[in-house]
Amino acid sequence: MRTVRPTAALLALCALLALLLVPAHRAAASSSPCALAGTTGWMDEGHDTDRTRFQQPLGTKRVLMLYVDFSDAPADAPTANYGAQITPAADWMWQASYGRTWLAITQLPRWLRMPQPSTSYGYQRGISFEQHELYVRQAVEAADPYVDFSQYDLVYVVPPRTASAISFTPTYVYDPTTAGVSADGSRIKWAVTFGQDLWYWGPKIADHETGHTFGLPDLYGYDGADIHRYVGGWDLMGKVGGPAPEYFGWEAWKLGWLDEAQVACVPGVGQTTVPLTAVEYVGGTKIVVLKLTATLAYVVESRRAAYADRAPCSTGVVVYRVDTSVATGEGAVQVMNGNPGAAVPAGCTALDLAALQPGQTFTDPYWGVRVEVLSGGTYGDTVRATSW
Repeated sequence: MRTVRPTAALLALCALLALLLVPAHRAAASSSPCALAGTTGWMDEGHDTDRTRFQQPLGTKRVLMLYVDFSDAPADAPTANYGAQITPAADWMWQASYGRTWLAITQLPRWLRMPQPSTSYGYQRGISFEQHELYVRQAVEAADPYVDFSQYDLVYVVPPRTASAISFTPTYVYDPTTAGVSADGSRIKWAVTFGQDLWYWGPKIADHETGHTFGLPDLYGYDGADIHRYVGGWDLMGKVGGPAPEYFGWEAWKLGWLDEAQVACVPGVGQTTVPLTAVEYVGGTKIVVLKLTATLAYVVESRRAAYADRAPCSTGVVVYRVDTSVATGEGAVQVMNGNPGAAVPAGCTALDLAALQPGQTFTDPYWGVRVEVLSGGTYGDTVRATSW
């Protein structure tokens, strides 16, 4: 559930070359004074995502789905059975993007035998970039006689349930400083290689991993006893199976799924009163952004029980802090718990109860931020946000 990235030294060199040689590709996606720049050189919540490394998240994404098996883990069912487990991800992405991104998934309906046993790929947490790229390369080579890779933007690689050694689902993002993987005159830049956790998380894991190809970071923690301490179940990039997995409004803005007019910006000292339409619904103002520094902001949004968020543990106004200088898996987004003393029902965590109700207020005196929930309705909430 994370990308396998090149070594730190290689990545630093790549980031330097990108800055020196192709600065046009790092232009900010938003001209808003509340847009924040990323500084990690990889996946983060900044608006200036490097589109030479990460996929453009708008329009139709042409996805080729391959099925691979192994001498020690042969296929156990028709490919259609596996396709049915993943293809609903397209509808989920369409709804989450307000109709701005579609995963057009084409399946190669045959099992492709990989040249090595499943146990030989080093498939574990901490798998190296080189090992992961080898796996992608061999899957592409096995499929090359049957498909034209130049017709696709993204590759999904699916193993059988018998392949227990292929245990989890990382994302492959190419390294432009190496030869990488090519077929039919086209560079294979992005791939999701599914593992056995597919059968736990279901099709939304495809949306999570595809989000990485768009440049989104992991919002769960890579270490600590509680890996979901940052955002709980409020975002797909945190807990895939969370009770409210809709992408945060900030991420929808970063990905170009919101228009500039849907973002209420307080770039310094000031106050705004805004009727927010819940992020689950199309249209309306979606977020208030209180910009604190060049890489730090508070964000306010409304959440309701609808669509991807059919069964949230709480609804109302969610306040979170975004830090675009924080790397993937280290807390780039942190939800503020507005109800820390609430009783936690089964299936929820304390952070899942974070939503504020009318009459409640969140204050951060250190940063000089206050959010007041003035009223609520069926489709959203009205808030007053102040920065002093």
